[in-house]
Amino acid sequence: MRIKSSWFKAGKEHTPKELAGALSFVIYRIADNALKNTRKAKFEITVGPQYFAFLTEFLLFQIQVADRIAYRTLSLEDRNLFTPELAHRIAETHAENESRLIGGDATECKRRFIERLNQRADEYADFIYEGKGNDFSFVRYLAFCMEQVMDDKDSWWIIDQMMSIEAPEAIEMLEKTFRNLLEKEPLELRKPRRRKVSGD
Repeated sequence: MRIKSSWFKAGKEHTPKELAGALSFVIYRIADNALKNTRKAKFEITVGPQYFAFLTEFLLFQIQVADRIAYRTLSLEDRNLFTPELAHRIAETHAENESRLIGGDATECKRRFIERLNQRADEYADFIYEGKGNDFSFVRYLAFCMEQVMDDKDSWWIIDQMMSIEAPEAIEMLEKTFRNLLEKEPLELRKPRRRKVSGD
């Protein structure tokens, strides 16, 4: 999956809210792609509540990842602006999609998403995240949450799909995207790094 993860204009300092807005779009695309990949892998995810339950868990996981990256890269003040903005942007998009496709009030859908986010934030807080794609306990908790979403015949196999494929790929894309968005210059304007050439 290709994601554009740089700014159009060079030399501008972007606010935490602007960063959250850009990343929220990327996070939703990654979650949607994970859902498509999982269905292609022959997991049965029916369109309706189960479909949105899968998306919800994967979005919540990514918000936790993004917040851990923000903890590592932003000031406390900027992180306190970034994470709530990111959460509300994603919640609004998710609620609009859910209410449009399966019905229900968008405001109530968003309220439920934020409530579940707060619950998951407390639970993920018990696990270490280092951003290397192999954060076992952190990723394993996503797999545990997905077990609850899947039907019995798929609940065991979803663990490997999440831990071996979808979660590591999501982490890699989020780490790269966050890093690129923190750069002031678009990718095409940055000077290439010099590579050392061996004499062998």
